[in-house]
Amino acid sequence: MKYIITLSLLFSTIVFSQENSSKSENVTFTVQGVCSMCKARIETGVIRIKGVKYANWDVLSNKISLIYNSKKIKIDDIHKKISLLGHSTEKYEAPEEIYNSLPECCRYKTNQPH
Repeated sequence: MKYIITLSLLFSTIVFSQENSSKSENVTFTVQGVCSMCKARIETGVIRIKGVKYANWDVLSNKISLIYNSKKIKIDDIHKKISLLGHSTEKYEAPEEIYNSLPECCRYKTNQPH
């Protein structure tokens, strides 16, 4: 009987601690880009950010949909990291030197979507 009680307490503690350490948030916002190369760069770069679980950027709408753990990273930091990939967001403009290093087809300030 002691074994069953101990096991059930241990199990409930593990479940409770996992629930508290994982706070998934869904968010969608604009990220500037124009082509499939942009899509690959944005999604690959974002999914590598610690705390991001899912990223999908749509070429036509320029919207990115994310699932991230808000206890591991703040949404503001995700915006900053995306801008450092060379793609401006609603909150942060990409640094000119990084933007200018993008391939010609990815320069969204002058190109139209393909």
